[in-house]
Amino acid sequence: MLRTVAVPLIDDFASFEFGVICEVFGIDRTEDGVPPFDFRVCAPTPDRTVRTSFGGTMTAPFGFDALDDADLIALPAFTIRDPYPPELLDALRESHERGAQLLTVCSGAFALAAAGLLDGRRCTTHWRHADDFADRFPNAKLDRDVLYVDDGDIITSAGTAAGIDAALHLVRREIGSEAATAIARRMVVPPQRDGGQRQFIVQPVPEHCADSLEPLLSWLSERLDREHSVAELARRAHMSERTFARRFVAETGTTPHRWLSAQRVLHARRLLERSELTIEEIARACGFATAAMLRHHFRRAVGVAPAEYRRAFAQTA
Repeated sequence: MLRTVAVPLIDDFASFEFGVICEVFGIDRTEDGVPPFDFRVCAPTPDRTVRTSFGGTMTAPFGFDALDDADLIALPAFTIRDPYPPELLDALRESHERGAQLLTVCSGAFALAAAGLLDGRRCTTHWRHADDFADRFPNAKLDRDVLYVDDGDIITSAGTAAGIDAALHLVRREIGSEAATAIARRMVVPPQRDGGQRQFIVQPVPEHCADSLEPLLSWLSERLDREHSVAELARRAHMSERTFARRFVAETGTTPHRWLSAQRVLHARRLLERSELTIEEIARACGFATAAMLRHHFRRAVGVAPAEYRRAFAQTA
């Protein structure tokens, strides 16, 4: 269970990315049904003042010894350097060796790689740093083009917004989609973006609101139990299939098929948590033709079978 979250800081840490971690794990959201986290901001020694990347300062109440029993070690972005403080690298290695989970935002992945923890493992970082990362750490399996990579006990993410996605994904994986959705609602961000989406979206904000696909996406979200072809969706959007496919990727960062599959899995998670429907009934309600098809997509996206997920996260009276 994810209960204790420690954030190790060193000089020249990025305050905005640090704020992302604080927003997800450091604010008491028990009134929204989110379990409380024991949140620890750490420096090499207790009550040490560390410098932000823009020149401000912050005093961390905990030392790196507070990482010793933390369930999650979350690293914000740091100004890239060589070498990294040995006390940070040692603390990361020890935390990983005892079984803690590790999460990085943006260039925080460089610190994990410098500790040797990304050798032979899939990971990502911000696209602007990708060439530098690949040169420094050739043994890491860098995926330059995704928002975040969940490699089990290590999750790495790209830029700031992708750090939010990765942190919410971790909450969803460890606590359930209800908690992740509650946090996302308070942060006013989408509750789920697939980690495999591209980092660089051609048109993050539509130039003309009237041309946005948002009405169509809302319409689709209410009709996940139906079959939808690209031709049908293009007609509804009053576009050619070719233009529609291009616009869809530009606005969402993924294809219509992958977007629908992700939304159906998310809906299945909610039904598994909240309802007593059978797996077969949930499959039909989410637009999967059979329970076998639901299991296939669910296991690929979530990592466990629907029945196993229900046992872990079904809400009880």
